[in-house]
This record gives sequence, C-alpha cells and structure tokens, in this order.
Amino acid sequence: MDLSRQYGLFVHGGFRAATSGAAFSVSNPATGEEVCTVAAAGVEDVSAAVAAGGDAWPEWWSRPAVERAGVLTAVAERITAERERLAWTETTDTGRVISETRMDVDAVADLFHYFAGVVRSDEDGLKRHDPQQMSMIVREPFGVVGAIVPWNFPFLISGWKLAPALAAGNAVVIKPATLTPLSLLTLAEITADLLPPGLLNVLPGSGRECGEAILDHPGIRKLSFTGSTEVGRHVAAKAAARVIPATMELGGKSANIVFPDADWDRAVEAAAMAIMMSQGQVCSAGSRLLLHDEIHDRFLSDLTDLVAGIRIGDPMDEQSRMGPLVSEEHCRSVEEYVSLGVSEGARVVTGGTRVSGFTAGAYLAPTILADVTPAMRVAQEEIFGPVLVTQRFSSDEEAVTIANASSYGLGGAVWTRDISRALAVAQAVRTGTMWVNDYHPVPSGSPFGGFGASGYGREVHRTSLDAYSQLKTIYVNLDREPYGWYRS
Repeated sequence: MDLSRQYGLFVHGGFRAATSGAAFSVSNPATGEEVCTVAAAGVEDVSAAVAAGGDAWPEWWSRPAVERAGVLTAVAERITAERERLAWTETTDTGRVISETRMDVDAVADLFHYFAGVVRSDEDGLKRHDPQQMSMIVREPFGVVGAIVPWNFPFLISGWKLAPALAAGNAVVIKPATLTPLSLLTLAEITADLLPPGLLNVLPGSGRECGEAILDHPGIRKLSFTGSTEVGRHVAAKAAARVIPATMELGGKSANIVFPDADWDRAVEAAAMAIMMSQGQVCSAGSRLLLHDEIHDRFLSDLTDLVAGIRIGDPMDEQSRMGPLVSEEHCRSVEEYVSLGVSEGARVVTGGTRVSGFTAGAYLAPTILADVTPAMRVAQEEIFGPVLVTQRFSSDEEAVTIANASSYGLGGAVWTRDISRALAVAQAVRTGTMWVNDYHPVPSGSPFGGFGASGYGREVHRTSLDAYSQLKTIYVNLDREPYGWYRS
C-alpha cells in the first residue's frame, strides 16, 4: 500500500491544503522513515470546518432515525471491507502490531453497527401528566462537536467518538495527534461518498494552534477529549469557561489484583497482556500488579519467564507481539521512569533496556519493577510504556487500599475463583471498569470511562448518546378553559 503523498485536511467532504500552506511529516516508528506529509490546520481552517459542520448537521438531523442508522451501517460495512488497508495504515502510523490493529478495525465497525441499532431504538418520550396536560421529551443534537484524539489508539478512539456523535445528529470536527493522523484521514477518504459533505471534518495539526482553535471556537458546542490528565484539565477549564459540556477520558494507573486461588496460567498471561499489549501505551493498562504474599515470589518468577520470551519485532510480522514505542522521545521518557524507580528503591527484575538487533525504531524490552511501594512515583504516575510495577498485599482490605491509593480510576482487575470476594473487591475499588478474571475487553455496549483524575463521561455505550445530545421538554396544555387565576 502506498502512502507516499501529501494528505490534505478533510473539510466539507474533500481534501484541501491548509490555508497557511503548512505541513508536517509523518514517520513510521518501526523504521524511522518518513511515510508522507500531512497538511497542518490553523485557526482559519478550524473556522472553515466548523462552518461546514454547521451547514451539514441540520439536514442530517432532519433525516429519520432509520435513515441515519442506515448510513452508520454503511460506514460499518465500508470499514470491514477496507479492514486490511486500515489496519496496515494504523500499524504503519503507530508501530502497534498488526494483529492488534486488525482487532481495532473490527471493534470500530462493530461500534457503528451498535449505534445504528441504538439510534433506531431511541424514541422520544410522550408523558401524560393528567387528562389536560402532557409533555414530549425530545432529544436534540448540539450541532458541531469538537473532538481531540491521542496517538496511541487513533482509529479506535476516533470510532468511540464519531459513532455516537453522528448517531445523535451532530457534525464533527476532529483532530488526530500529529504523530498518528493517517488512519483517521483514511477513514474520511473511504467514507466520503457515504456521509454528507461537512458532517465529518478531519484536521491534523498542532495542539497549540489547531487544538486551541477547536477549544475556543464559538461554533463548537460540545467537546470530547481523550489524552493525558494534564492536557485534560486544560480542556475541561476551556469547556467550563464557555459553559459547554465535555467528555474527558484521561490517564490511568490501574491495579491488577491477584489472589492465591486465581486460575494460575490464565492470570500470569493476563498480567503480561494487561501491560505489554500495545507496548504499554494504553490508558487503562494494568500497570500496577498487586500480588498476595502467598504467591508473590512464584507468580513473579513465572511472569518474568513469560515476559522475557515475548516476541518483539517488525509490527507487520504476524508473529510479533510487541513493536516499537511511538517515538524516540517517548521511549526516553519511559527509560527515565525506569531509572527513577531504581533510584526510589525498586528492583529491575527484567528488561529496562533497549532491545538489540534493530537498526531503527525505539524498541524497549518488557520491564518489571519489583519491591515497589505505593508512595513511589513509579507507582503513582502514568509511565505509558511496557513497564510493570509489582506490589505485595496480605488481605482483601489491604489490596483495596493499595488499589485506591491513586488519583486515577480508569481500569483494574481482580483474579480469584471466589465470586463473593471478586464482586466485593470489584465494587470497593474506585475505578470506571473492573474486570473479573480478565483484562482489556471493551465490547460495544459496555460503558468505558474514569473516576477522579481519569476523567468523566462514558463511551462505547448507548448512554454516550446522552453525551452528544441534549433533552428538550415540550409541555402541551390540552385544557381550553381560562386559568381563572386573575378572574373573580
């Protein structure tokens, strides 16, 4: 597949150059080679995209729900038909192994199918209060939604926002990260004949210029952001200042809790998958492994053996299970955290160094830090790489206390055959998702979002429709007699 061309901004159903003529290059994390150049949106381009969305959404919203559902279904089918192209582009852009990016493409197609069903079944309500009065509850779109997505799962997270926003009747102006814009631009390209011009506008560009312009534009009536907690606070403040709603899916430092009666082999493998999938660049990764004293040493030994054998290689290789980190700069940040952990008293059990044999790409060995205490920075801060920190506990209460000793609350898991213990712990941990004897699945129809510093709002569920629409109540008085309030 050939990406060796300049991508424009996608506005009003077609590609165009940035008003300023600015562009930036996109590189393959696995090879370091430049893949293509992409136009860089500025303030004027954001205004053009918002205007296009403002023109498009009223007609889109006026269509019957069954018609909008049909378009969403057609988008889902187009995504499935272009599965290999999209997965290849996502892997080229992010460095994630192609076996994972294929799963992302399938998940986004399923999500469009899901919201096609949701929008058909979501009917306005009619309520009769008494024989002379009734009210209608009507759901209306905001109009133009501004969305900003991160570099780690650009295609998947874009789907999480686009499907419900479009289903609710909105137009969308969406900004991908400058590191990974290609799969979203490809999605716009392959669905251009399905969506009305202006309904989907894709604006690659810097956060400082393009991102800020989206946050500040008065035509944007709803914001949806996924990214770091630091930037999320800024986005939330901007939304609050303008008194518009925002959905915020931010960072995480999730606890994966293993009890002595856990299914051993499955728990060991899941502990590795929870942090090493996508090179640990996952907001809900199980980055804190909490092991009961009775099993700590044996579990850590078996996990170390498994992790040390993970096949690291070309992300296009079907057999690879880990690829490079997204950039050299990010890899250096992760390495600094490993050094910090050691300085705090943690012990490197395995990894912590670059993988030899690669002439390009930031390949970092899967890393485990043991002897970690809750107060250490490596136990509190999001490293966002293939670095697992392990902690001990001796009771259910202590496990919950350690798990909750974090400002974040996005994911987590508990491993035990005791269903009463599993549910008690799952309810006690303050987090948006708790898996029981599993890690990572987020199927369509399961709300995903965070507590605390991990943000607010939920995605991937029918309640997402509420986040992209507003309710209006229309009261109807059927009584024709005068009120008699001022008449004697």
